[in-house]
Amino acid sequence: MKKILIANRGEIAARIVRTCQEMGIESIVVYSDADKDLPYVQQATRSYHLGEPPVVKSYLNQDKIIEIAQKENVDAIHPGYGFLSENGTFVKQIEELGITFIGPSWQVVEAMGDKVEARRTMEKAGVPVVPGTIDPINDAEEALTIASQIGYPVMLKASAGGGGIGMVKCDNEETLKKQFVSSQQRAKMYFGNDRMFIEKYISAARHIEVQVFGDQQGNVIHLFERDCSIQRRHQKVIEESPSPYLTEELRVKMGRAAVRAAQSVSYTNAGTVEFIVDENANFFFLEMNTRLQVEHPVTEMTTGLDLVRWQIEVAEGKPLALLQNEVQQQGHSIEFRLYAEDPAKFLPSPGKIKDLRLPEGEGIRIDAGYEKGNTVSPFYDPMIAKIIVSDSNRADCLKKASEFFDSFYLEGIKTNAPLFKKILEDIDFQQGNYTTGFLMEKPKLIEQNQ
Repeated sequence: MKKILIANRGEIAARIVRTCQEMGIESIVVYSDADKDLPYVQQATRSYHLGEPPVVKSYLNQDKIIEIAQKENVDAIHPGYGFLSENGTFVKQIEELGITFIGPSWQVVEAMGDKVEARRTMEKAGVPVVPGTIDPINDAEEALTIASQIGYPVMLKASAGGGGIGMVKCDNEETLKKQFVSSQQRAKMYFGNDRMFIEKYISAARHIEVQVFGDQQGNVIHLFERDCSIQRRHQKVIEESPSPYLTEELRVKMGRAAVRAAQSVSYTNAGTVEFIVDENANFFFLEMNTRLQVEHPVTEMTTGLDLVRWQIEVAEGKPLALLQNEVQQQGHSIEFRLYAEDPAKFLPSPGKIKDLRLPEGEGIRIDAGYEKGNTVSPFYDPMIAKIIVSDSNRADCLKKASEFFDSFYLEGIKTNAPLFKKILEDIDFQQGNYTTGFLMEKPKLIEQNQ
């Protein structure tokens, strides 16, 4: 490949540009009015204006993006994550134009994007799934009947959902009845698909995902796990690898299950198989993300691999660079998603970054989308940067992270950095004793930021 268009923005666009530069590949980026001054626009080989800030007029404008790709005669399009990364229609369209999509085929994107279909596929492949429905639910009455069979509490989910949207925990019939229609309407508004399904709610759960990679020769391997259990409203806040919870035996079992899941759909390129793990160490398939994940750097830091380079090479038709037994994991890595937000109210805090100091040092990696003087727009996800801290072991990693946030400084807008400091001081987090309910069970961590 000689030229790649990056259909994304901010830190992930900058991240992909960096690997393109290292590989001698021209990088073409796109930007909206709100993003014209962001670093990635200057870092790329060339940049093209998309339109006004709203996503439908910019980063979701498929026709404009394809027009630019054809004008530049690019070899491939890298979607990053979010926006068009899991849009099967977009993938099919560019494939038919002879442009390579850096990701799996449109058929796989569509199959795994529908969570009901994905559950059905995984069950056939022998991958454990959370007890619940295999077929979509038509109405609230059917939902009530199914919930009474599997037992409360249950999770009501949108089949095409993601990012916690359209996902509601229901403790009883009254809540389920009340939430069904509103969740269905929300799913229709966000995803254009109002199909719903129900799963048994797993209490005291860990959210652990496994990075998988497949090539066009049929080889599939995993690159170990990431623990994503520190969440707020079903959105990830901190991720780490390896998981402090998994035993080596459970790690091997989950890795094999993830590979089996990918093989069942003839998966190619980078993907992530997400599992929920209960208090008895039973794990169940949640979903498969057919793209690069926000938290991919912790895998890179513990394996020494460049996942974007691997994505490009697989898209070129090259076989995977390593076999499963050649992949090694060393040390520990934790990623903190630095957001422009009020950590007490959990609301975006857009505005101008008047000053920004990000401490540097060995084992500190910053994947930034903004710099001093930039304005964080209210139109997009308010992530300023990803702070990735790595060391030879978890204890030293936590110490290094604490020192980083002690020295961190940002003026102009609120961020969730104070919340990170409180989490790092928490004894349960320090001991790796946490579940997806960690922040909900410790409201003082949030209150202390008020």
